[in-house]
Amino acid sequence: MTTKHINAMAVLGAGTMGAQVALHCANAGLPTLLLDVTIDAARKGLDAARRLKPDPQFTPEVGALVTVGGFDTHLADIAGADWIIEAVIERLDAKQALLARVDAVRTAGTIVSSNTSGIPIAALAEGRSDDFRRHWLGTHLFNPPRYLRLLEVIPTPETDPAVVAAITRVADVVLGKGVVVVKDSPNFVGNHIALHGVALALRALASGRYTIEEIDAITGPAIGRPASATLRTLDIAGLDILVHVLRNLHERVGSGADRDAFTVPPFVEQMMERGQLGEKTGRGFYERRKGAGGESEIWTLDLPSLDYRPRQPARIPSLEAAKSMDNLAERLRMLFRSNDKAGQFLREIVAPTLVYTARVTPDIAHSIDDVDRVMRWGFGWDLGPFELLDTLGVSEVLKAARDADPSALAHGIPPLLQSVHEAGANRFREGLVPPAGPDLQILRAARDRSRIVKSNSGASLVDLGDGVLAVEFHSKMNIIGGDTMAMLKAGVQEASRHHRALVIGNDAPAFSAGANLMLVLLEAQDGNFDELDLMVRQFQQTTMMLRYAEIPVVAAPAGLTLGGGMEITLHADRVQAAAETYMGLVEVGVGLIPAGGGTKEMIVRTTAGMPTPQADPLPFVQKAFEAVALGKVSTSGPDAMRIGYLQPTDAFTMNRERVMADAKARALERVREGYHQPAPRTAIRVGGESLSAALKLGVHLAWRAGRASDHDALIGRKLAHIFGGGAVPHATTVTEQHLLDLEREAFLSLLGEPKTLERIRHTLKTGKPLRN
Repeated sequence: MTTKHINAMAVLGAGTMGAQVALHCANAGLPTLLLDVTIDAARKGLDAARRLKPDPQFTPEVGALVTVGGFDTHLADIAGADWIIEAVIERLDAKQALLARVDAVRTAGTIVSSNTSGIPIAALAEGRSDDFRRHWLGTHLFNPPRYLRLLEVIPTPETDPAVVAAITRVADVVLGKGVVVVKDSPNFVGNHIALHGVALALRALASGRYTIEEIDAITGPAIGRPASATLRTLDIAGLDILVHVLRNLHERVGSGADRDAFTVPPFVEQMMERGQLGEKTGRGFYERRKGAGGESEIWTLDLPSLDYRPRQPARIPSLEAAKSMDNLAERLRMLFRSNDKAGQFLREIVAPTLVYTARVTPDIAHSIDDVDRVMRWGFGWDLGPFELLDTLGVSEVLKAARDADPSALAHGIPPLLQSVHEAGANRFREGLVPPAGPDLQILRAARDRSRIVKSNSGASLVDLGDGVLAVEFHSKMNIIGGDTMAMLKAGVQEASRHHRALVIGNDAPAFSAGANLMLVLLEAQDGNFDELDLMVRQFQQTTMMLRYAEIPVVAAPAGLTLGGGMEITLHADRVQAAAETYMGLVEVGVGLIPAGGGTKEMIVRTTAGMPTPQADPLPFVQKAFEAVALGKVSTSGPDAMRIGYLQPTDAFTMNRERVMADAKARALERVREGYHQPAPRTAIRVGGESLSAALKLGVHLAWRAGRASDHDALIGRKLAHIFGGGAVPHATTVTEQHLLDLEREAFLSLLGEPKTLERIRHTLKTGKPLRN
């Protein structure tokens, strides 16, 4: 069986998870049948999922690929599915009864899996036909399935290995998942390990030694975990889900101290009785309230009263010191060794969980690499448990665990940790967990093989092999400055001389957050407009160099791709974007307009789509104008294409870790197609003053209606002037350089406006735009 055989899906159960799974299958272009008890229940579940935030859909249109039905009326339709995912209530009897009905109507050879988070996979298939059991396995997706990459695949001894291989490939390439094959053990790998740490944290909270704010401050970004940390995450997931998983682990895990670790604390039982379940009931460990002025306030649960009090910021000296430390490994070691509450918590809570993880890994996973990938992909950890052990030192963690709780080593030192000691080492690996496959994280693999050709503080040239060179950004948030532009130019020159193609991309969460605003602000405040003019010209020259390179240039954006980062993308020959790419020309938010060729490129693309030179340009131009004037940011790669930021010749990669490999393949494909350096665009159609006037009228009406401030209107008028082609009296054609000059003039004039400088200062200080 191969990937091409998975052409249609069926999802059984339209609850919060099942409906989102169906929509994510639709995101991947797979027609999906979503069934529930009745067709109305399925429809309601789908409608509820489509209203969720963050949005489970790439674009609103993907929902059309999902059809709904009821178990009694449409179950026979699953005969047309290639993969059926069961996602009904977490009860063994309910699942078994439904699967018996599925067995009776499915087509032989159809794969069937369960999304259960903890029921034994083998038990669910008891009594089913031989063909069913050969094509049966667990596929545990994490919520929300669009955004959390992990898929735990759980085969049984009877599962055909070809089925495991087929699902692994489809989940990886088509659905974009990080796939880890795990053992059929209690709650598999992710929830088992995560809940051990959560249970210890709840026990620490109950002791009164830490506040809720302190625990979340310690267990969030400071140690490489998500901002929602521990207790905020429980509010998002729901306390009822926590209790269900804890009880299942308590029932099925070993005995003695292991079982006791998963006991539901009494105060959590009380919260359940009082309906304090988290976001779903409006209150959990935190509660959102209206302040005296109508503003929203976050209050915090008070123990033991279970009432709420105003939030009290955590004041822990080592956490304050950690804010200035960018290196995660150094930060973690400093925190772990500190003598304040942060160090105490990490030694008492995190260390025993790491030791426990090392002890149970042979029973739940096939390797330490798999465990690290599970926690990275499923829970957003920057470092998995064994990476943490390597960072902190195995000996140091063992000592901390023994000091915190002697029972943590009641079974002796776990064999995995003992093997490290016997080898005379203090860590498992010299680096991080390796890529999960040869086509994953190829940029990192090239770096590890010392294939760096040239480097500076902002970017590097990396040889990807097969005649493809890469430009990798690596400044903070991949901000674009002089170093980055220098390396882009060097990349084009090096690739033209010694390679066949150039790829621009990186492995960071953000492709690029845009240009160096701090430098722009400082120069503007000092009145150095000649220097600013030179900076803009150099950026324009860089993007035009990409556009007219002798070799194909492929941009590989992923995550935030804003401002100057998007302008670089717009000038590539082709774009291979991650499906989770958030693109936008957001300069208006800081009182400016795109001046690195972004405005010009939007005009070129828009007018090129006009059917005839005589066609009215306004309907074509207005969409692009509004995208720039409103600073629209796409919610996904496909949404970027819908807005007009990407073209039909561009493509998407579902798996973030495959983006660079796919971009490299696309670049080589362009070479095979006989890529030629594009001819300069010297006759770009523009609408003239009549078009500018129409756009300016729209800006004026928005200002009159209160939707635009005075400064917004000023920016809008300058943009309208550019979109019309400048001071040309009627529709005509202009050159690219003419539009670039208009961009630069508008950009520099806006930097002379006090309100633009106010916007830049505000954004640099808060990370948010200012409307003034």
